[in-house]
Amino acid sequence: MSLRRPVAALVASPYTRTVCLRCARKLAQTIQPTRPFHSASRLQQIAAARGYHVDRTFFWANAYRGNKLEELEHIREGSARQLATQGRRNNSTRAADVEATTILTEAQTTVEDLPHRRRKKLKAVTTTEVLADTPLPPDASSILSQSAAAAPAKSWKRAFSIYLALTKPRLAFLVTLTTTASYSIYPVPALLTTAATDAPSLSTLTLLFLTSGTFMCIASANTLNMMFEIAHDAKMSRTRNRPLVRGLISKRAALLFAIAMGAAGTGALWYGVNPTTALLGCGNIALYAFAYTALKRIHPVNTWVGALVGGIPPLMGWCAAASQYSTTTVSETTFASVLAESKELLFTEQAIGGWLIAAILFAWQFPHFFALAYGVRQEYAGAGYKMLTSTNMAMASRVSLRYSAAMFPICVALSYYNVTDPAFVATSSIANAWMLREAIRMWQHTGERGTARALFWASVWQLPIVLVLAMVQKKGLWERIWRGVAGEPELDDEWIDEED
Repeated sequence: MSLRRPVAALVASPYTRTVCLRCARKLAQTIQPTRPFHSASRLQQIAAARGYHVDRTFFWANAYRGNKLEELEHIREGSARQLATQGRRNNSTRAADVEATTILTEAQTTVEDLPHRRRKKLKAVTTTEVLADTPLPPDASSILSQSAAAAPAKSWKRAFSIYLALTKPRLAFLVTLTTTASYSIYPVPALLTTAATDAPSLSTLTLLFLTSGTFMCIASANTLNMMFEIAHDAKMSRTRNRPLVRGLISKRAALLFAIAMGAAGTGALWYGVNPTTALLGCGNIALYAFAYTALKRIHPVNTWVGALVGGIPPLMGWCAAASQYSTTTVSETTFASVLAESKELLFTEQAIGGWLIAAILFAWQFPHFFALAYGVRQEYAGAGYKMLTSTNMAMASRVSLRYSAAMFPICVALSYYNVTDPAFVATSSIANAWMLREAIRMWQHTGERGTARALFWASVWQLPIVLVLAMVQKKGLWERIWRGVAGEPELDDEWIDEED
């Protein structure tokens, strides 16, 4: 036989307004007096019996939000008055009884939950909210567009913000940095003479033409991309404030700006660097603005095409550095001479380092983009983009894991082909292991529980760490620095004496 009083007794208790729910439940069980387990409960009962008001929020473990018992009593009093005046239940009374029963069930469930279980549930809810993917902030183009809209009309600040927004400055700056990093990683010979090259080291002027030309080529490609996606950008929260979507600039003006940037960037690369680098920059404009942009609404293979776009700029930086030590000179801008130069810079043994750095950028973009796209996968689908994160997140997680693991053999190959010192294998493995660990977690949870966001931030840090380590641990760099400090002669002097 159960000794528990019915639920109605709990509601009818005269102390429900002054004590917490657990104490009210104990006071309702007056038929079978029991000895409290600890003195604290007894003190609460005595305080309630003497008419003292006990703040239920003080007993946090027994707190109950919403003051459901007072609402329940109010509903039942209203029902009783209706029964006394009408003598029968009408539809409103039945609805009140149903609502009262629901509230009473919730109150009883909350009362019967043990404190440690409620704390565990609260902790689980809090953890889920913290790990949940928060909406991504607007991109740089949207922020600049808002600044331009707030500026006075026909002012230089407004025009500058609009045209800078068309370039997608964050993306263009990142691409330019990867080009510069590849240019710096190129292993310069320890000793250079005027017989071997006209420049004693990597030219600063060449670097200036390389960075400015690359930035202008990327700006042209990004502007064309915005022109082709105005209707689709308007459907996404991160891109709906871009200048063309808001009508801050006409399509004609944007097209002229894209043509001017493309022509200037290609010309700067051709004149200040070499024709091979210029052709790579021009080809990257077409690949991004036309092939990648069109495939985004056709098939998820667009991500692989976009990864190729990201891998070309490091190859441009490598060709810019290698051309300064090239034995093939382009005296005339003929097809045969340009083809001969391109063959030496891209398809010889000395070009392996450039292809390996391009492979790092190619592999890196899959975990980075898929982790980024997970938070806006619904918006991508609503805008008509065929992204793998929107159609098959499990496959996107596997691809991210696969290319994160590919970072290890690529870094080993850089040391094997004498681009970096052997120590680079150990130091780069730390950053690669971090990204691989987050990729494994995203694969296990299919992007949920904050794993996609964790992989995104791991990829944001992994790429610059690996590139900086490759520059710092370039083959023979520290040996030449030590010889310069110690005043020791270069080892390459021996073969010069033999030739003489």
